[in-house]
Amino acid sequence: MSNFSLSPSPTSSFSLNLQNPTKTSYLSFSSSINTIFAPLSSNTTKSFSGLTHKAALPRNLSLTCRHSDYFEPQQQQQQPQGASTPKVFVGYSIYKGKAALTVEPRSPEFSPLDSGAFKLSKEGMVMLQFAPAAGVRQYDWSRKQVFSLSVTEIGSIISLGAKDSCEFFHDPNKGRSDEGRVRKVLKVEPLPDGSGHFFNLSVQNKLINLDENIYIPVTKAEFAVLVSAFNFVMPYLLGWHTAVNSFKPEDASRSNNANPRSGAELEWNR
Repeated sequence: MSNFSLSPSPTSSFSLNLQNPTKTSYLSFSSSINTIFAPLSSNTTKSFSGLTHKAALPRNLSLTCRHSDYFEPQQQQQQPQGASTPKVFVGYSIYKGKAALTVEPRSPEFSPLDSGAFKLSKEGMVMLQFAPAAGVRQYDWSRKQVFSLSVTEIGSIISLGAKDSCEFFHDPNKGRSDEGRVRKVLKVEPLPDGSGHFFNLSVQNKLINLDENIYIPVTKAEFAVLVSAFNFVMPYLLGWHTAVNSFKPEDASRSNNANPRSGAELEWNR
């Protein structure tokens, strides 16, 4: 809000004062200055210069102007600098009467090089978590068993036909002093009626005297969702998305200039 005041000067002329403006105001007068002062006194002379009056004029006339929203500057919300993208957790779950299965991707790992670049040090994986049922629509996740699928094992599952099966064996302690004490076997087999596949995980842990066997039927539709998700996430597990995003035209130009005979040309000449 801005305040305008009209006050008579000592020489009986009038001056227009703007007090403490905070924003630009747009004010237009459609009539002459004589019309503005006319209502103040019927005996007021209609001349702007040397204006005289017989009636006593108010010492101060205040005019309040309300800013229109049309002229208000738009406030834009800006994201704070340095704000990082939040981490997102995703997964696909299958719930059945005797067990539940949750499938989640795990990102690859990279190690820095002296040149400032990065190199893939560990491929990503897909984590399978099996939880036995503890009641109707209830599952005991404290007893869950975990099996990590490598990219090659994922490829085996993707290539399964309706009547095909595959089996994977893992020893989490391989290469250590307690190798062979923990044994995990995942079998993916077709259901007898051809309606999908069985996912059967057996875990033998001699360290804690555990022998667990969890199986869950997966329908054709659920298996199709898994295959689609596996196909989509495969390049990310290999870290190829980071390489593709870092490709630059100048890098290819420098490579071709350094080696006039590119790999493609050498391949075609064989």
